[in-house]
Amino acid sequence: MRTDAVFKKTFNALLDHLDRQEAEAPLDSEARLADSLNVSRTTVRKALAEAEKRGLAVRAGSRLRTGQRPAKKDYFPSEDTVATSDRVEQKFLEWILRGDRKPDQQINGLELARDFNVSTIAIRDYLNRFTRFGLVEKRANSGWIIRGFTREFALELFDVRELFEIRSAQAFARQPIDAPAWKALGRLEQEHRALLAEIKTRYQDFSNLDERFHRLINDASKNRFIEDFHDVISLIFHYHYQWNKADERERNAVAIAEHLDYIKALQTRDPQRIEATCRKHLASARETLLRSIV
Repeated sequence: MRTDAVFKKTFNALLDHLDRQEAEAPLDSEARLADSLNVSRTTVRKALAEAEKRGLAVRAGSRLRTGQRPAKKDYFPSEDTVATSDRVEQKFLEWILRGDRKPDQQINGLELARDFNVSTIAIRDYLNRFTRFGLVEKRANSGWIIRGFTREFALELFDVRELFEIRSAQAFARQPIDAPAWKALGRLEQEHRALLAEIKTRYQDFSNLDERFHRLINDASKNRFIEDFHDVISLIFHYHYQWNKADERERNAVAIAEHLDYIKALQTRDPQRIEATCRKHLASARETLLRSIV
């Protein structure tokens, strides 16, 4: 259930926030916490109530203060913080990558639902997003077909991606220094360095890291259209070129290095440096995609 996943994700983020505060420090208002955690005040109120129930926050008059330090056992498991729709997306893209799927290959919705441990409705809703773009075709027998796409389609889509991501990257840099996204960016930086050190054996792991990195940036826009468009980006830019396996390890190593430069630019908060680094990386990604089509 999406609402439950959002609450658990918010609660974990709240624990991170509490852990950064001094002992018995007064907490921010519900409105400020809601803005910082990018959720509704209702969700924040529910998370604060749970924290108070566990002794992680204590009431002093009308205000809440930090209580005992959060421990690992206080956090919800990471798998519980992912909404069903997001879980389907992650598993489907992994299915494409690891299975070396080809254009015109049939997708069996019933088998995917069983393998992903989700309902067939969740599978249908996810795949239907791509039918209007011609990336997936619905068949009368309740199955789908993976379709390729043309060079012209890719160029049009890339123009939109560049416009959206530059705007999102600038929004990311304007976030308060204590925003959870900065901590998430730091964790992704560590993952990039670890993967680069083991690129010879783990190069296929880059696609998942790539998707999470760009989604973190696009989420900073808080724009529903950009967020919806990212689903199409995930399917095409992070997985379509896997159909061309030539030089996969080498190009992933180059992309990781570009991501690290991109992260460094974001951390400077310099708008001009961010835009220049973003454009450079997207130009490289564009060439990789076009080569895969050819």
